[in-house]
Amino acid sequence: MSTPDDKDPQVQPEAAPWWVYLVRRSDNAIYTGIATDVERRFTEHREGRGAKALRGRGPLVLLASSAAGDRSRAQRVETRIKRLSKTAKERLAASDERLTEFIETIDDEKGDGGAA
Repeated sequence: MSTPDDKDPQVQPEAAPWWVYLVRRSDNAIYTGIATDVERRFTEHREGRGAKALRGRGPLVLLASSAAGDRSRAQRVETRIKRLSKTAKERLAASDERLTEFIETIDDEKGDGGAA
């Protein structure tokens, strides 16, 4: 049985949420990235595909990930995290919950966020 929305071209399927994730490199640096499928993207990183910053820097460890909303917001969060100090990034990487709390501080309109 189909519903009226099944054939309505005006109804758009809901887009997959974008996620922000943190990866530790072998030199102890923390890489920040965004993706709609973190496990797939992390597998690409481990296989040497994707970000040049991670190629040859393994073993890689996925530290934390959290949904950030749409791509635009995920990019703002990613930029904000990349500006943080190593110590602040370490605090975010401690758990998915800390990363989620940080993401929630990012204002959807201005891209501002509190310090971690």
